[in-house]
Amino acid sequence: MAEAANRAIAERLDDDLKSALRSNDSVGKEAIRLMKAALQNKQKEAGKDVDEQGAVEVLSRMARQYRESIDTYGSAGRQDLVDREQAELDVLMRYLPEQLDADAIRALAEQVAADVSASGPGDKGKLMGKLMPQLRGKADGSVVNRVVEELLGSMGEA
Repeated sequence: MAEAANRAIAERLDDDLKSALRSNDSVGKEAIRLMKAALQNKQKEAGKDVDEQGAVEVLSRMARQYRESIDTYGSAGRQDLVDREQAELDVLMRYLPEQLDADAIRALAEQVAADVSASGPGDKGKLMGKLMPQLRGKADGSVVNRVVEELLGSMGEA
């Protein structure tokens, strides 16, 4: 079933690439080609078809790289590159599961913190180890990190 889901992603990418080519959408074309190449590289590296989770991990990694590039270009005052990277990130996000907001992440983090008996900042590794597999592909890791640090910091103060 996971293979079928990945094929669905691959088929969506193929269909969307055809549409982008027909409509002369250069940003869409470039972003989809990059995603297809990344998935093919992962497949070659693994020596087998990449399942849905693997595809989501590859696309999540790409999203993180786009966000880092956007920050870097923004710091350098290159708004033209920021706009381009943001447009490609917007295309990529259509293929990832719906992203959770900070409130939803905090609710899940509080639940996991209770499960692992986290009591302060020293328990960050234990909490993140249980939390990240549940959020993989559904949330930006830097947002998760910030929420967890705030949560554990408030526990340490209490």
